[in-house]
Amino acid sequence: MPAKKSTQRIAVLLPAYNEEAGIAHVIKGFRKSLPKARIIVCDNHSKDKTAEAARKAGAEVLSQPLPGKGHAMRRLFREIEADIYIMCDADGSYDAASAPMLVKRLIADKLDMIVAARKSDDSLYRPGHAIGNKVFTWVMGMAFGRHFDDIFSGYRIFSRRFVKSFPLMSNRFEIEAEMTIHTLELGLPFAEIPVPFFDRLGGESKLDTFRDGYRIAWLMGRLYRDQQPLRFFTFGAFVIGLFSLAVGLPVVFEFFQTGLVTKMPSAILAAGLAIGAALCFTCGVILDTVKRFRIQQKMQAYLNVIEGER
Repeated sequence: MPAKKSTQRIAVLLPAYNEEAGIAHVIKGFRKSLPKARIIVCDNHSKDKTAEAARKAGAEVLSQPLPGKGHAMRRLFREIEADIYIMCDADGSYDAASAPMLVKRLIADKLDMIVAARKSDDSLYRPGHAIGNKVFTWVMGMAFGRHFDDIFSGYRIFSRRFVKSFPLMSNRFEIEAEMTIHTLELGLPFAEIPVPFFDRLGGESKLDTFRDGYRIAWLMGRLYRDQQPLRFFTFGAFVIGLFSLAVGLPVVFEFFQTGLVTKMPSAILAAGLAIGAALCFTCGVILDTVKRFRIQQKMQAYLNVIEGER
């Protein structure tokens, strides 16, 4: 990140799907709070006049025909060059007036990510979303350490080195969880700052409580497997080993008492489960080594961006 604040190029990135009702309000809010920033809307194959409304409000507009917030953000990260990136949902629920304060904090503390945590009562959330957010935040804390209170906030500030070295893989609303885990995995400097949160403009949230909750739960399971493979597979080996003992111990006791093995299927099953447990643990050891190599590659990509900024 360049040293002089006067040279900072700020880009506001707004992924949008059917946000005709609120997109102009969001653009005007960021234009007022950050007059010199570029404002770019990625129209995610909207069925209404989102793109037209964004252009009339003075924003640049890109299009992404592939559905999903992840696809839209992937294009924005790839296409836009800036020193500081602001990602914000285009539904009017986040406070654009907080942006200068967040940008100032990112620069002053030399951070790579700031999460603008939603500060409101639960009445602005759909019931399933409020509960799901708390549950997944707790699970994230158990798996990776309790560092965030709102891991699914769609309002975030990033440094250039974060954006240009982040291998965004998710396609839909799971991207916030992926960004959070990437930050924790590499030990990047971050902060979480509460900001006002409002009722969205133009109807209900596009998140499906159960469908997207399932996707996020599945993603977190996969990410935990990828980030903590030794723990994940050791637990699996322990469970399989317990089944092996439950099936095999009666066979062993019978052999010592009678010298015979009359439950041959149980003996074969117990042996197979024991082998499976050993293989599961071995997978954990191997994948833990692979994980360390992958983290080294991610860190090298991050450091390469820093070197390119000098």
